[in-house]
Amino acid sequence: MPWEELVAEPGELAFERVPFEHPLWILYSSGTTGLPKPIVQGHGGILLEHLKCLALHHDLGPRDRFSWFTTTGWMMWNFLVSGLAVGATIVLYDGSPGHPDLTALWRLAAEVGITYFGTSAPFLHACMKRGLRPGEVVDLRGVRGIGSTGAPLSPEGFAWVYEAVHPDVWLGSMSGGTDLCTAFVGANPLLPVHAGELQCRCLGAAVEAFDPGGRPLVEEVGELVITEPMPSMPVGFWNDPGGERYRRCYFEHYPGVWRHGDWIKITSRGSCVIYGRSDATLNRAGVRIGTSELYRVVEALPGVRESLAVDTGELGREGELILFVATEEGVELDDALRQRIADALRTELSPRHVPDRILAVPAIPTTLNGKRLEVPVKRILLGARPEEVVSPDALADPTALRPFLEIAERLRATAGST
Repeated sequence: MPWEELVAEPGELAFERVPFEHPLWILYSSGTTGLPKPIVQGHGGILLEHLKCLALHHDLGPRDRFSWFTTTGWMMWNFLVSGLAVGATIVLYDGSPGHPDLTALWRLAAEVGITYFGTSAPFLHACMKRGLRPGEVVDLRGVRGIGSTGAPLSPEGFAWVYEAVHPDVWLGSMSGGTDLCTAFVGANPLLPVHAGELQCRCLGAAVEAFDPGGRPLVEEVGELVITEPMPSMPVGFWNDPGGERYRRCYFEHYPGVWRHGDWIKITSRGSCVIYGRSDATLNRAGVRIGTSELYRVVEALPGVRESLAVDTGELGREGELILFVATEEGVELDDALRQRIADALRTELSPRHVPDRILAVPAIPTTLNGKRLEVPVKRILLGARPEEVVSPDALADPTALRPFLEIAERLRATAGST
């Protein structure tokens, strides 16, 4: 749509000089770890970060038509709009990516000539599970880059893109957060792509994997930390004048070092693997397990639509590993399916990954941008009131949380009677 038609009352643009850290916007975190945080970011830092990420890490410029499927409540909308700063034409889509079917976005890419197609790992996994081959349905040879974020993209997801979309496309998985409104590990047009891995640490992002004692790790899983400031780190939180909540969220664990809350492995060649939220990690027989590898196995099984794993242990006490499963329409979570899930986890991962309980739910509660509510569900199971840990406005479907409240009551009643 031309600018003249988009703007109801055309007028002259006015520009005002402001300080580098002058507040630009308030972004709310997704709510995957509790009540959303009101994050205030500054003009200069966001502009620098987005120019770097878009122009250098994604190789975008005036020749590109750039799209990233996102809601306006996800930081990727802000990231997409910044494509204008590198001269790219941005393509926004208003509607469901699954209507009338999961080829809708792929058809859009072919129709309008998108050159960089950004999406989420859950979307790519959904297309893979449905057996779609969009490269055979429409001409996607003009798409030179595909971006994936929002969750770890499995090695099988990488393989599907190269087999079902186009063998010569550049697949750039990236990870960052609303907290900085950018990526700190992600794509690089000069490096090879390895299945299941993010190509590099981003320019100017001093990312390390720390052990509990604050020592950097290589080829081992640790806490994702940032050891030096980045330009787009928040100016602060709204309504947090002393900065206490801000410091508590990021700097309490390792003094002076930003702890992001993800599990990461940095390989010897400098690439990275993300394993999900560290505060949602499963503690099994003293071994910490990321949830992303468990979901990869479970959701590849026929009949399973989505899942959520929660470890009810806390403060060093090992609890139960509970796996919640939402099945495909017409499929029942019976003993046979439970056994297939257990067998697959034992065979493909380890006996430690086999849940103590596998419970059926109609749907998995997610945020508006599709992230699972692992930490809020765990806290509810441990007795927290829902209003203390999750905002209904942050949920894609607030009713999806109700079965978990009923299950929490039953579990507490069972525990109290033993």
